[in-house]
This record gives sequence, structure tokens and C-alpha cells, in this order.
Amino acid sequence: MAILICGSLAYDNIMVFPDRFKNHILPDKIHMLSVSFLVPEMRREFGGCAGNTAYSVKLLGDEPLILATAGSDFTPYAARLDQLGIRRDGIKVLDEHFTGQCFITTDLDDNQIAAFHPGAMNHAHEVTVAGAPAQATLGIVMPDGKQGMVDHTEQLAAAGIPFIFDPGQGLPLFDGAELLHLIGLADYLTLNDYEAEMVLQKTGLTMDALAGMVKALVVTLGAEGAHIYADGVRHDIPAVPAAAVVDPTGCGDAFRAGLLYGLARGWAWRQTGRLASLLGSLKIAQRGAQNHQFTPETIRAQYEAAFGEVWPAA
Repeated sequence: MAILICGSLAYDNIMVFPDRFKNHILPDKIHMLSVSFLVPEMRREFGGCAGNTAYSVKLLGDEPLILATAGSDFTPYAARLDQLGIRRDGIKVLDEHFTGQCFITTDLDDNQIAAFHPGAMNHAHEVTVAGAPAQATLGIVMPDGKQGMVDHTEQLAAAGIPFIFDPGQGLPLFDGAELLHLIGLADYLTLNDYEAEMVLQKTGLTMDALAGMVKALVVTLGAEGAHIYADGVRHDIPAVPAAAVVDPTGCGDAFRAGLLYGLARGWAWRQTGRLASLLGSLKIAQRGAQNHQFTPETIRAQYEAAFGEVWPAA
């Protein structure tokens, strides 16, 4: 099934400082901070919410259609998408900009210093749902340039394509009135527990009132699983124990791929949430957001082993 994924493409540059930041930062001098960290270990990963989600959607056997902007350095990412069999006709390359870039330095205590350059993301509004491949029957709006998120939400609603609104890291860009407008257009809303509290504070709504605005509200709880509020019922979704806890980057994107798969097939929320939880567990056991592996056959077997129930019928 074709799923339109509106969101960011980015490179994640991850560096490891083999010491502790606290040993090199003078607390009484932070008003004039000037530090430099030697990072002998560095890796570059393919990332961005749209790219990460499309990766897992493709592994599940569906057809992701990415709607995004990229920059002059997109060539390696384009080659990877081609290798994976993920279409690029909804991606606009802007040669005067870089693709989004995240630079993360982690110390031995897992503290992080990060910087993000949005680059081409800030021009996400230059690609439109009307210009995307026409066969999409389900969509999602993920963190991206602010105007792009607004436009794509409004365009999906106008086109009558059911979609998830997933503000994620873009949440601070919006005030309460803007959030109420965008949530009101969406069919489904996904948040983590911290983001859910932020939305409640910004909008003045209660959790029940927020859930009442959409067909389903999904709130992820990390290692505690997730809650799905739908039809006046809260479905408690268990977490799946991971083989190893290696890197949480991209777990939420993998989770959302599971939601999209279940939604596309009309699964019950309990089953949809369980698949999403399983995908998050598989992702956290691997470094990077796009290095976990499974096939439609192996994910079926893993689902049945994890939950002791038969894979849902389509």
C-alpha cells in the first residue's frame, strides 16, 4: 500500500568524546564558554523522520512515498533510497542548501551536546501534496520546516487523505491556537509522554478532550509501552523487551511505521499498537535509525513469538 510520508531528511553525524564533559567545563565560567572536544570516533547515519519511517515501512512490504526537501549533498542519500527501492519523485533537491544536518557529541556518561542545521528543511513548503504521487491512501505529517508542516497538514485534509499528525521535535514551533488548528484537521495524533504534556499546557485541554479531537491519540511511554485512546477506550500497549538497548535514535519513527501498517489494513488498535511496539524494540537494539533488519516473514514470526497470538488478518 502507498503511504505518503511528509517530513525531514537529514544526516546524523554522531561523535563520541572518550571523556566526560564535566571534566572540561568550568561551572563559574559558563558565561564565557569556549571548549573544544577531540572526538576520535565518528559515524554518519542516514536520518530524518521521513527517511527513518520510510525505511521501516518499506521493510514491512508497503510503498512509502516521501514528501521532503533535500540539499546539494543529497547524492549519497539518493543512492541509498534507490538501493532500498524507495521512490524519490516526491523529494525536491535545492542545490543552494544543505540537506538537514544533526551534529551530536556524546560523552562517557551519555550526556550529549547537539546542533541541528535545518538547511533544505526550511523550504519543505515548496513541495506539495498535490504534486506527490497520486496513489497514496494514507499519510503522516512529521517534524519538518514549520510552514511545510502546516501546509502538508492542510493539504492532506483538503485532499481527503486520512493522516497522522506527529509534531515531535517540531512541537515548540507552534502555539496553542496553531496546535488546535492542526490537530483538528488530523485523523490521528501521535506524541510521546513529554510532548503530550506540552500539548496539554499549550492548548489548555485535558487528555480526554485532546483524545476526543481525533479518531485516535497515541502516547508513547518509552520502556513502559504506549497508550492508545480511541472510541472512548484507553488501550494499554506493552513494550517488547529489546535484545539490547544500544541506541534510541529513530525508535519513535519505527513505531510510527508500525502504526501506519496497521492503519492501512484496518487492524484493531491493540494489534496495531503491538506491531508498533515490536518495531521500536527491534530498532533500539541497533545503532542508527536505519540499520535494523527484518522481512515481512520474519516480522510476522517475531510478532507471534512476542505476543503469543496469530498475526492479524489483513
